[in-house]
Amino acid sequence: MPATRAAVAVLIAVAFLGAGCGNDEPVADTGSGTTVATSPPRSTTTVDPTTATPPSTVDLDDITVRLTEVANAESPTVLVPRPGTDDLYVGERAGTVRHLVRDDDRFTIDRTPVLDITDLVADLDGERGLLGLAFEPGDGSVLYVSYTDGNDDGASVIAAYAMNGNAADVESRREILRLAQPFSNHNGGNIVFGPDGYLWVGFGDGGSQGDPSDNGQDTTVLLAKMLRISVDGAALGAGYTVPQDNPFVGKEPARSEIWSYGLRNPWRFSFDRVNGDLWIGDVGGSEWEEVDHLPASAGTGKGANLGWSLREGAHDTDKSGDRSTPMVDPIFEYSHDEGSSITGGFVYRGTKIPALVGTYLFSDFSAATLRAIRIGSDGKLAQQAVLRTTGEEMSQVSSFGQDDDGELYVLSLGGEILRIDAS
Repeated sequence: MPATRAAVAVLIAVAFLGAGCGNDEPVADTGSGTTVATSPPRSTTTVDPTTATPPSTVDLDDITVRLTEVANAESPTVLVPRPGTDDLYVGERAGTVRHLVRDDDRFTIDRTPVLDITDLVADLDGERGLLGLAFEPGDGSVLYVSYTDGNDDGASVIAAYAMNGNAADVESRREILRLAQPFSNHNGGNIVFGPDGYLWVGFGDGGSQGDPSDNGQDTTVLLAKMLRISVDGAALGAGYTVPQDNPFVGKEPARSEIWSYGLRNPWRFSFDRVNGDLWIGDVGGSEWEEVDHLPASAGTGKGANLGWSLREGAHDTDKSGDRSTPMVDPIFEYSHDEGSSITGGFVYRGTKIPALVGTYLFSDFSAATLRAIRIGSDGKLAQQAVLRTTGEEMSQVSSFGQDDDGELYVLSLGGEILRIDAS
């Protein structure tokens, strides 16, 4: 556990600026091997686009929002709602999950942890720690955690715990996936249940600098990839299976878990709760930070090559390699004159700030401004801006959260959980 919050912040800031490499090991479904799923996709609750509020046309330069502190946690890295409640759950980097009980327009943190895996996380070097949370869609009966195992050289692990009331049953733990990490940075680790009911996982390229093992373009490894897996039955002892419509199923030696590839370090991705579009904030190398927009109407990036490490943002790197495969350019990029470690966010679909509806909000760990972009009807970037903010100040933005009402929150590694409100 870090000695101070400032020390933790310095560790992550340094790690975010690096690039990496690594080899992974085969991932098994608790010993029986990975198989192709034959069960139909599960469904999750999303807003009906025919009744959703239409996107705002207010100029982004004319919008001011207020940042309101609603809670404070210890080095928070992820914030998620639990289906069936209006409360939130925060993951703290050292390995604790805590319940945020709604108290009018703020939250009270239950100091009894929902789950404590600090003994498993153990090592907080670089970007290691508790990195992702997700609840079983529909009833929230299972909690999925994504973390790095300090007892296994920082391997990335996804595990499932059955919920018993408001506590995770530690005896029910089932390991879903384990992936060796050769370095302490570029773990990614975000996990999200998509609109299709499958679990989506974002892994970085393994760390170090410059992707020395060329994991970005290697579809035989799981590093530097977006994965899509089925975890039905995870709380009952199964690991995971692979949906039969994943793009690399039947294309050995490519790994069938892979949905898209060429990612450097996807530090937060999310689905638009109205149209299902996938948004990824991918941390850059030495020059460019990028936002990737993969529309559901075009396959949500199925089989897409996002370019790394042959490309950084929309720019070729000095790396040699096969560039004949089409690569998807980011919808938006910014240079390291403006920031150096993107933190991906969400498309705003709440009701409290009508001027922001349909706008993607994100930030940067090293340059804590609230950034916004909009997509036009042609699918291209229509507008981008740094929003004016009042109230509390952002700093060292580690993540964003979205509650059941579509309202958004900003997490600072120093502990603050800020809600984005109308000014």
